[in-house]
Amino acid sequence: MENLIMALGWAGLYGPMALGAIGSMIGCSLAGQAAAGALLETETGHGRYIGISAMPSSQSIYGIVVMFALNREMTPESAPGLAAIGLLCGLALMFSAIYQGRSCASAINVSKIRPEIFGMSLAPAAIVEGFAVFAFIFALVLSAGVPA
Repeated sequence: MENLIMALGWAGLYGPMALGAIGSMIGCSLAGQAAAGALLETETGHGRYIGISAMPSSQSIYGIVVMFALNREMTPESAPGLAAIGLLCGLALMFSAIYQGRSCASAINVSKIRPEIFGMSLAPAAIVEGFAVFAFIFALVLSAGVPA
Protein backbone atom coordinates (compact mmCIF):
# COMPACT_ATOMS: atom_id res chain seq x y z
CA MET A 1 0.00 0.00 0.00
CA GLU A 2 2.86 2.36 0.77
CA ASN A 3 4.24 1.86 -2.75
CA LEU A 4 0.89 2.95 -4.23
CA ILE A 5 0.82 6.05 -2.04
CA MET A 6 4.38 6.91 -3.08
CA ALA A 7 3.57 6.36 -6.76
CA LEU A 8 0.56 8.66 -6.49
CA GLY A 9 2.78 11.24 -4.81
CA TRP A 10 5.21 11.14 -7.72
CA ALA A 11 2.30 11.40 -10.17
CA GLY A 12 1.07 14.41 -8.24
CA LEU A 13 4.47 16.01 -8.43
CA TYR A 14 4.69 15.71 -12.22
CA GLY A 15 0.93 15.94 -12.86
CA PRO A 16 0.53 19.72 -13.08
CA MET A 17 3.24 20.03 -15.69
CA ALA A 18 2.26 16.96 -17.72
CA LEU A 19 -1.48 17.56 -17.69
CA GLY A 20 -1.02 21.29 -18.29
CA ALA A 21 1.20 20.50 -21.28
CA ILE A 22 -1.31 17.99 -22.69
CA GLY A 23 -4.06 20.59 -22.41
CA SER A 24 -1.83 23.25 -23.98
CA MET A 25 -1.03 20.96 -26.90
CA ILE A 26 -4.70 20.31 -27.55
CA GLY A 27 -5.76 23.92 -27.00
CA CYS A 28 -3.02 25.38 -29.20
CA SER A 29 -3.83 22.81 -31.87
CA LEU A 30 -7.53 23.73 -31.88
CA ALA A 31 -6.81 27.45 -32.07
CA GLY A 32 -3.98 26.90 -34.56
CA GLN A 33 -6.24 25.02 -36.92
CA ALA A 34 -8.71 27.91 -36.85
CA ALA A 35 -5.84 30.36 -37.42
CA ALA A 36 -4.58 28.37 -40.40
CA GLY A 37 -8.04 28.46 -41.93
CA ALA A 38 -8.32 32.20 -41.29
CA LEU A 39 -5.01 32.80 -43.05
CA LEU A 40 -6.54 31.47 -46.26
CA GLU A 41 -9.74 33.49 -45.94
CA THR A 42 -8.38 36.92 -44.95
CA GLU A 43 -5.96 39.41 -46.43
CA THR A 44 -4.82 41.03 -43.14
CA GLY A 45 -4.55 40.33 -39.44
CA HIS A 46 -2.56 37.15 -39.80
CA GLY A 47 -0.23 37.92 -36.90
CA ARG A 48 -3.04 38.28 -34.42
CA TYR A 49 -4.53 34.94 -35.44
CA ILE A 50 -1.23 33.18 -34.89
CA GLY A 51 -0.69 35.02 -31.59
CA ILE A 52 -4.11 34.05 -30.29
CA SER A 53 -3.49 30.41 -31.14
CA ALA A 54 -0.63 30.40 -28.59
CA MET A 55 -2.79 31.60 -25.66
CA PRO A 56 -3.44 28.10 -24.24
CA SER A 57 0.31 27.55 -23.79
CA SER A 58 0.29 29.51 -20.52
CA GLN A 59 -1.17 26.53 -18.65
CA SER A 60 2.08 24.64 -19.26
CA ILE A 61 3.97 27.44 -17.56
CA TYR A 62 1.59 27.39 -14.60
CA GLY A 63 2.08 23.62 -14.36
CA ILE A 64 5.85 23.98 -14.30
CA VAL A 65 5.70 26.52 -11.47
CA VAL A 66 3.32 24.32 -9.43
CA MET A 67 5.60 21.32 -10.01
CA PHE A 68 8.55 23.25 -8.60
CA ALA A 69 6.45 24.46 -5.66
CA LEU A 70 5.48 20.87 -4.84
CA ASN A 71 9.00 19.51 -5.24
CA ARG A 72 10.14 18.18 -1.85
CA GLU A 73 11.22 14.92 -0.30
CA MET A 74 8.68 12.24 -1.13
CA THR A 75 7.54 10.49 2.04
CA PRO A 76 4.39 8.53 2.90
CA GLU A 77 3.27 11.61 4.86
CA SER A 78 3.75 14.08 2.00
CA ALA A 79 2.67 11.85 -0.91
CA PRO A 80 -1.13 12.10 -0.44
CA GLY A 81 -1.03 15.89 -0.32
CA LEU A 82 1.24 16.08 -3.35
CA ALA A 83 -1.02 13.69 -5.24
CA ALA A 84 -4.21 15.59 -4.44
CA ILE A 85 -2.88 19.07 -5.14
CA GLY A 86 -0.81 18.09 -8.18
CA LEU A 87 -3.32 15.90 -9.97
CA LEU A 88 -6.32 18.15 -9.33
CA CYS A 89 -4.40 21.26 -10.33
CA GLY A 90 -3.13 19.43 -13.42
CA LEU A 91 -6.66 18.45 -14.43
CA ALA A 92 -7.87 22.02 -13.97
CA LEU A 93 -5.01 23.31 -16.11
CA MET A 94 -5.59 20.68 -18.78
CA PHE A 95 -9.30 21.39 -19.16
CA SER A 96 -8.68 25.12 -18.99
CA ALA A 97 -6.18 24.95 -21.86
CA ILE A 98 -8.49 22.81 -23.99
CA TYR A 99 -11.47 25.07 -23.51
CA GLN A 100 -9.36 28.18 -23.93
CA GLY A 101 -8.23 26.77 -27.27
CA ARG A 102 -11.85 26.28 -28.27
CA SER A 103 -12.64 29.85 -27.19
CA CYS A 104 -9.69 31.17 -29.17
CA ALA A 105 -10.78 29.20 -32.24
CA SER A 106 -14.24 30.74 -31.96
CA ALA A 107 -12.73 34.22 -31.59
CA ILE A 108 -10.64 33.68 -34.70
CA ASN A 109 -13.61 32.41 -36.71
CA VAL A 110 -15.80 35.34 -35.67
CA SER A 111 -13.16 38.02 -36.16
CA LYS A 112 -12.29 36.93 -39.67
CA ILE A 113 -15.85 37.84 -40.63
CA ARG A 114 -16.11 40.96 -38.44
CA PRO A 115 -12.58 42.19 -37.58
CA GLU A 116 -13.92 45.08 -35.49
CA ILE A 117 -15.08 42.69 -32.75
CA PHE A 118 -11.71 40.95 -32.38
CA GLY A 119 -11.02 42.34 -28.89
CA MET A 120 -14.48 41.55 -27.55
CA SER A 121 -14.35 38.04 -29.00
CA LEU A 122 -11.35 37.27 -26.79
CA ALA A 123 -13.27 37.84 -23.55
CA PRO A 124 -14.33 34.18 -23.16
CA ALA A 125 -10.72 33.02 -23.61
CA ALA A 126 -9.58 35.53 -20.96
CA ILE A 127 -12.25 34.32 -18.55
CA VAL A 128 -11.13 30.73 -19.00
CA GLU A 129 -7.55 31.84 -18.37
CA GLY A 130 -8.75 33.38 -15.11
CA PHE A 131 -9.92 30.00 -13.87
CA ALA A 132 -6.52 28.52 -14.69
CA VAL A 133 -4.94 31.30 -12.63
CA PHE A 134 -7.26 30.45 -9.71
CA ALA A 135 -6.19 26.79 -9.82
CA PHE A 136 -2.55 27.86 -10.10
CA ILE A 137 -2.63 30.31 -7.17
CA PHE A 138 -4.57 28.01 -4.86
CA ALA A 139 -2.22 25.12 -5.65
CA LEU A 140 0.72 27.33 -4.65
CA VAL A 141 -1.02 28.37 -1.43
CA LEU A 142 -1.91 24.78 -0.52
CA SER A 143 1.55 23.48 -1.39
CA ALA A 144 2.92 25.31 1.65
CA GLY A 145 0.89 23.02 3.91
CA VAL A 146 2.28 19.75 2.52
CA PRO A 147 4.84 18.26 4.95
CA ALA A 148 8.42 18.69 3.81
